[in-house]
Amino acid sequence: MAKLIVDGKEIDVPAEYTLLQACEAAGAEVPRFCFHERLSIAGNCRMCLVEVKGGPPKPTASCAMNVRDLRPGPNGEPPVVLTGSPMVKKAREGVMEFLLINHPLDCPICDQGGECDLQDQAMAYGVDSSRFAENKRAVENKYIGPLVRTSMNRCIHCTRCVRFVTEVAGVPDLGAIGRGEDMEITTYLESAMRSELQGNVIDLCPVGALTSKPYMFKARPWELLKTESIDVMDALGSSIRVDARGREVMRVMPRVNEAINEEWISDKTRFIWDGLKTQRLDQPYVRDNGRLRPATWQEAFARVAEKVKAAAADRIGAIVGDLAAAEESFALKSLLQRLGSPNIDGRQDGTVLDPILGRASYIFNATIAGVHEADAVLLVGTNPRREAAVLNARLRERWRGGNLSVGVIGEPVDLTYTHTYLGAGPETLAAVADGTHSFAEVLKNAEKPLVVVGQGALTRPDGLGVLSLAARAALAAGAVKDGWNGFSVLHTAAARVGSLDLGLVPGEGGLDAAHQAAGGVDVLFLLGADEIKVADGPFVVYIGTHGDQGAHRADVILPGATYTEKSGIYVNTEGRAQIANRAVFPPGQAREDWAIIRALSDVLGHRLPFDNIAQLRQSLFVSHPHLARIDAVEPADPVAIERLAALGGAVERAGFESPVTDFYLTNPIARASAIMAECSALALGVTRQAAE
Repeated sequence: MAKLIVDGKEIDVPAEYTLLQACEAAGAEVPRFCFHERLSIAGNCRMCLVEVKGGPPKPTASCAMNVRDLRPGPNGEPPVVLTGSPMVKKAREGVMEFLLINHPLDCPICDQGGECDLQDQAMAYGVDSSRFAENKRAVENKYIGPLVRTSMNRCIHCTRCVRFVTEVAGVPDLGAIGRGEDMEITTYLESAMRSELQGNVIDLCPVGALTSKPYMFKARPWELLKTESIDVMDALGSSIRVDARGREVMRVMPRVNEAINEEWISDKTRFIWDGLKTQRLDQPYVRDNGRLRPATWQEAFARVAEKVKAAAADRIGAIVGDLAAAEESFALKSLLQRLGSPNIDGRQDGTVLDPILGRASYIFNATIAGVHEADAVLLVGTNPRREAAVLNARLRERWRGGNLSVGVIGEPVDLTYTHTYLGAGPETLAAVADGTHSFAEVLKNAEKPLVVVGQGALTRPDGLGVLSLAARAALAAGAVKDGWNGFSVLHTAAARVGSLDLGLVPGEGGLDAAHQAAGGVDVLFLLGADEIKVADGPFVVYIGTHGDQGAHRADVILPGATYTEKSGIYVNTEGRAQIANRAVFPPGQAREDWAIIRALSDVLGHRLPFDNIAQLRQSLFVSHPHLARIDAVEPADPVAIERLAALGGAVERAGFESPVTDFYLTNPIARASAIMAECSALALGVTRQAAE
């Protein structure tokens, strides 16, 4: 630690701190445009100038000088830094004047209005008139894709966007051409950016040069009701803020959460909002003579009750989808139990994960933040860039820190960081587990090896054998030991861990999702299950939000609520229970899913013992106490991994394939989004060009 005096206040800070960080630790506010805590230092905006006593007789850029570089006073006194001296004030006013020479007066029409760093700093350091009468610099707007709109006249050359795509996203599409006044930020051939995280440059831009294209001219920030919530587009559970006006979601923004997403979110998370209101189911439907027609709730319930009462208990089944919250999943399970049916499954993708194997067998035991501690990573049957883009960015961040070896078993992929391709399938994994592969030595020599198993390895017929093989590889590498559990399962569905925690697997003699969908039951409830094809035969009751595959197959449709329209508990891939809060109300006659199931239970003569969400959660917490510990990760017993490794099982020769073939179209909300459709078409075109 080093001592210094900031504005008369003596503080101790780490010697590697920049002066800017030290000043903020002392409670002083230092303006900045180019500096960002998660990006490299550029030092080119000069707004963060401070005065250093005993230093050069001129202002110093506080972002570009470390505390260790300061000299003590003549008698060994701590260095003195001033953030509000006349020299500093005059210097910052000069910088602001230069910034505003070329900046257009677009504030009335700029989407950044009300959230603009330049506006805020101009209020503090700007003057009410300009000494310059020359024409302002004019720069053509650039096309960089369907998500980010450019107004390059406003650019102040802070280069945050360039540093982000190069360092964090790992897809360096943006760069600078020209010098001085002629400098321009652009994609090199004016083509679309390719990163799944590109939307984060909107938040990073301190002016209105990069704004959200879909949100363009939609609303002002002071008009919006802001709700803190959780993302369900993948299994990470990123912290988000949902901004709504009236009954409409206008945009989705990231919240800082160091344990999960830091301050980044994927483009699917950010731009999914138009799919929340498109192709929505807003009233019940029943099928008559092969065609769906609108119906009342009473009529729809009566049709369901007629079919359920006519069916034997073991001929009734339920499949829970990828976006279901714990409350409605628990309610549906309770209803099936009261009906006497063992046929329920929350694994519509066919994964072999089962709570009977132990919780450690299906969660990301190392935790998301724990990837920064790993010094060797083995990816088995997963492409984290598609399946969990923010996790991939964290892996890249760890890789940039140095001393990280990454091995991939599965499809050849571009992960945005250097890795070793080991092989395609189980044979390679077996060689690593047996220690005959060269990468096995890398894992053994690592202090904290990490084995990440994806759903591409677990949704196959031999998935249980592959899972056992991966557990054996983790144990052989020393990934499971005191203080570290590196055996980690990466999920793709937000509801999956919660479903497994709730025991949404077939009971004794029960049928799994595939057998139910193939016609093994007479009445089938689909709770937002749209990723599984149901054969002709079963009477299908679909509880969901969009006119997707499940609704097309349904005989009765009961319209539900999306994750922004209800309060629900989701458990992310590391086993962390989080609450998604309601931002808006469901459209039309749509209702929250748990309320639909509760009302239906009355009609079926098996009334569930709760009348509101509080009573439902009380029952849920009694059965599953860990779900009440919100935002806490419960460490799982690693003994389960030893039992799993001993399980064994035959494996096939076929290579692993990622279950996510199109990053932008993975769920009903995404498939209803015009923005995601455009991104998908663009990404498909880029893939085809690369193949050609």
